This record gives sequence, structure tokens and C-alpha cells, in this order.
Amino acid sequence: MTHRRISPAQAGKGFTLIELIVVMAIVALLASIAAPRYFASVDRARANSLRTSLQVMRGAIDHFVADKARYPESLQELVDARYLRQIPEDPLTSSASTWIALTPPPEAETLGQVFDVRSGKAGRAPDGSLYADW
Repeated sequence: MTHRRISPAQAGKGFTLIELIVVMAIVALLASIAAPRYFASVDRARANSLRTSLQVMRGAIDHFVADKARYPESLQELVDARYLRQIPEDPLTSSASTWIALTPPPEAETLGQVFDVRSGKAGRAPDGSLYADW
């Protein structure tokens, strides 16, 4: 029976368990630093997208009222009248059907059902304000 001899050059070609553990610890440390920042930036991006969507829809409602002298009956009416191409998706709920349409105040003399619009998401924004107040 013959035994293969391992030369000294071949003996050092692998990683030891300690080296692998050290590398994994470094990767885990870097990931634990980067992950919270990533998720915080995703939340801020969603909040900014929500602000933009609300601004566009409120502008469309204002233009509708200026042209027709009444509030729209629904958000779909804004799409049908071409004030919006489509009802935007709420970036917080990932759905276009979760918008909350607010009715005009009782003292308003203008007819219609959609005075303002809010996100259907409950909770607080990254800046601490309530989404319901936007």
C-alpha cells in the first residue's frame, strides 16, 4: 500500500476553522451596521413617495373643483375625467384601494364626496408624525 505524501506547499492551501469564524464575524458585524440604515432609508423613501402621491391627488381634486364647481364622487371619477391617469398605489399598503377619501366639511357649499384623501396605513412616519395627519 502506498501513501501519498503531502508537500508543505499543498498543506497550507485551505482555511482553518478559526479563519472562517473570524471572517464570518466580520461579515456579520458589517451587516449589523448596514441593515438598519438600509431599512430606515426604505421607510423614508416610502414616506416621500406617499407625500408625492398625496400632493398629486390633492392637486387633481383642486383642478376638478375649479373646473366643475363640485367635488368628485370618488377617486375613480378623477380617473374617468382624466385628472389622473390612474389611482396611484399607496406606497405604504401597496394597494390602490386603501386610500381613505374624506368628505367635505358640513359648512362647505360644494357638492361631492371627495374633499381630501389620506393613506389607509395607520402608524407613524419616520419623522414621528402620524400618517393620518398628512
